Amino acid sequence: MIQYGRNTIGEGARIFEPVTLGFPSRDKVGMSDFVGTVIGKDAVLRSGTIIYCDVTIGNAFQTGHNVLIREQTTVGDRVAIGSGAIIEGHTSIGDDASLQSMVYLPTGTTIGDRVFIGPNAVLTNDRYPPGPHASLQAPVIADGAVIGANATILPGIRVGEGALVAAGAVVTKNVPPRMLAVGAPARFRHLPPGAER
Repeated sequence: MIQYGRNTIGEGARIFEPVTLGFPSRDKVGMSDFVGTVIGKDAVLRSGTIIYCDVTIGNAFQTGHNVLIREQTTVGDRVAIGSGAIIEGHTSIGDDASLQSMVYLPTGTTIGDRVFIGPNAVLTNDRYPPGPHASLQAPVIADGAVIGANATILPGIRVGEGALVAAGAVVTKNVPPRMLAVGAPARFRHLPPGAER
């Protein structure tokens, strides 16, 4: 394991090399004494995982291969992040969230509890790239929401509690709680029977 800064790993962790913890953010390059990564008990970190400094992760966390988690990110308990996923900095992920392979979360994203995000889903935070940093608007995914495979969520969008975004949808407006977003651009429908979480 490659370590930078001061890292804390809880009991029962299983780490498959190579894994990097505490990688320095831009403002900490060249420093040696800084807060690295804090991970709770019973983590499983698969090969290729890179977690930056100033990241706090709860218990029973697991990654697939080649996962990147940037600085100033907080992750709850029992979170799974699939292979090739990228979590940019200043992000918050709640408890019991599941992000499948190749998911991309931009800087500042908020993910609630019990959220499922399907493979290759992309969330964005810059409406007119490359815009000034001050104009970034990250999405918010509320508790219990489901994002289907290959969906795209545009900047500043809120996906409401218990809502479902269909595979391949392009979400350009806030999704109301417990509604289904389908198509490109997405239109809203009532959830089909049995789809509520």
